[in-house]
Amino acid sequence: MCRLHKAITTALSRSTPLIIKRSRARAFQNMPCSCRRFSTSTSCKGALALERSFHPMSWDSFGTWLDEPVVLPPRTTTSSVFSFKDIGCATETGRRKQNEDRYSVAKLSDDTLYFAIFDGHGGAAAAEFCARYFGHIIKQLLTRDSDLESALMKSFLQIDEIFSESVYSLGEIPSAGTTATVALLQNDSELLVASVGDSRAILCTEGRAEPLTDDHTPRRRDERERIEQSGGFIEWNRVNEPYVNGKLAMTRSIGDVQMKSFGVTAQPEMRRVKLHHSKDSFLVLTTDGVSGAMENQEICDNVKRSQDPTEAATLLIDQALQYGSEDNVTTMVVPFGAWGKYKNSLTASSFGRIAIATGRWG
Repeated sequence: MCRLHKAITTALSRSTPLIIKRSRARAFQNMPCSCRRFSTSTSCKGALALERSFHPMSWDSFGTWLDEPVVLPPRTTTSSVFSFKDIGCATETGRRKQNEDRYSVAKLSDDTLYFAIFDGHGGAAAAEFCARYFGHIIKQLLTRDSDLESALMKSFLQIDEIFSESVYSLGEIPSAGTTATVALLQNDSELLVASVGDSRAILCTEGRAEPLTDDHTPRRRDERERIEQSGGFIEWNRVNEPYVNGKLAMTRSIGDVQMKSFGVTAQPEMRRVKLHHSKDSFLVLTTDGVSGAMENQEICDNVKRSQDPTEAATLLIDQALQYGSEDNVTTMVVPFGAWGKYKNSLTASSFGRIAIATGRWG
C-alpha cells in the first residue's frame, strides 16, 4: 500500500462528517459506483440498470363503430427513462505519458443518479481520489440534508478538505489537483450541475448546445480579481495563456494544496435545469482535452450523428485527437428522452479541420 493511500485511509477514518468509521471496506465495496481508469477508449457498459420507458403512445382497438369517444385513463409507470447501460464513456491517454482523467457514475438513491468527470494535473492522485469517494460523500450528506444544492456544495468542500489532510499527513505538499464536474439527476427531471475547473457539462436541447458550466480560468475578470485580492498573481506565457502564480491554469480545483492560500478555491458554481424529455436529447461531460479542440455546438453535432452514446463518446475523443489535442481526452454521454430526435448539424464544416482530421495534409 503506497504512503498516499495509507494517508487517505487515515484521513477518512478521522472524518466524522462522513460517518464512515464503521466498516469502511464494506461501505465502499457495496457502493454502486463505477469508476474507471483506462489508457484506451472504454465504454461503461456494466453500470447499473435503470430501464428506459419513454415509449410512444399507441392506440388500442375499440372496434369499428363507437357512439361516443372513449377516454383512456392516464398511463402510469414506475420505471425510469434511463439505463446506465446506455451511458457512453470513453477515455484515452492521447499524447501524454499517463492518463490523469477519471470518471464515475452511481445510483445514490432510488430517485437520484450521479455522473462525474475529473481532469487531474500534477499526477492522478486527486482525480483518482475524487472518482473513488465523491459519490459516497454526496450519498452520506443526502442522508442528513435533503437540500440537493446544499449537499452538493458541501461535498466539494469536504472532499477537498479530506484530500488536503491526507496530503499534509505525508509531510509534503504535492502539486496534485483536479477539476470536478458533477451532475445529479433527481426524479428523472431535475438536473443539478456543479463544477470547479474547466471540465464542461453541455446539455443538447432542441439540437442546440446549452453550456451548463463556465470555465474557471484567470481569463475571467471575477476569478482573476479573487486571486489578486488573495495575494496571488497572474502570469501570461508566450502563447498568451494565463496561469495562477505562473503554475496553475485554473482558478478553482480540488487539491492544489499549495495554491489555496492564493485564492484558488474548491467552492463550485452550480446550475439547476428542469429537463423536458420531449426536447432534451443528452448531457455531455468532457475534459478540456476534448472541449479545447471543439466548440460546444460541434460536440453536440458529433453526438447527434452517432447511433448510440457509446459510439458518440468514442467519436468525440477520436475527433479531438485527430484535431490535434495533446491532452488526455475523456467524455461521458448521458442520453435523455429526445435522443435521436434532432439530427441536423448546426455547425458548418471547415475544410481545414476536415483536412487535418483525414490526415491529407502533413
